Amino acid sequence: METLLYLLLGLVQGLTEFLPVSSSGHLTLGQALLGLGEEDLTFTVLVHAATALSTVVVFRQDMGALIRDVLRAGHEGSKARTYTGLLLLSAVPAAVVGLGFKDAIEALANPRFVGAMLCVTAAILYLSQRATAGTKSLGAFRALGIGLAQACAILPGISRSGSTIGAALMLGVSREEAARFSFLMSLIPIGGATLLTLKDLMEAPAQAATGPWTGYIVGTLAAFVSGWIACTWMIRLVKRSNLAGFGAYCLAAGILALIFG
Repeated sequence: METLLYLLLGLVQGLTEFLPVSSSGHLTLGQALLGLGEEDLTFTVLVHAATALSTVVVFRQDMGALIRDVLRAGHEGSKARTYTGLLLLSAVPAAVVGLGFKDAIEALANPRFVGAMLCVTAAILYLSQRATAGTKSLGAFRALGIGLAQACAILPGISRSGSTIGAALMLGVSREEAARFSFLMSLIPIGGATLLTLKDLMEAPAQAATGPWTGYIVGTLAAFVSGWIACTWMIRLVKRSNLAGFGAYCLAAGILALIFG
């Protein structure tokens, strides 16, 4: 039974990390529904690493091209360095908020707050789908704007992918580039969150490996596979359709959390 709980939490982490429904919010609600107590830091590190790895697998060609071209001379090298710089720039707001307000944000992780923020996510998804499809290229201004949206998504219940893709669309970026930039930029905060949790784990060894290793392995594999599937599906979905259905889901889940949280 305990292994099944880890499987469910791994699936929730992997799916909701990339679908526009907030992974942190769903983990908070899932832990409340399952009656789980204090956060298992070991498991948190493992599932975050698994979802980061799934992003690397999906975008291995894009990342390989960036790494290869960033040291080149000429136009291709300049283009790769500019794009890498925009990815790093987009991470600055989230780094400032995450490092400066980490404890305050963690204190907000309760079902009622998550419910309210899921309703905000629903509004973001609705507004983003009303934006006219754009053809504008990414620049420092747009990268920073998308980064600010990512910083807001540190709040539990605000979807990171929904906010960043929505911000990109509202800033006139094409659907394909909005999805690509959103998922590539996610590697930085996911990696940062993993390192911060690992630091907490090292400072609180009593919380290390509190669960069964079978559960850890099953949950980590579930997070990796479901993250891979969700990331791939979202890229196709953003290109071909809209996210209104996810907005309706977030609104319904948010209202339920507010009522019963």
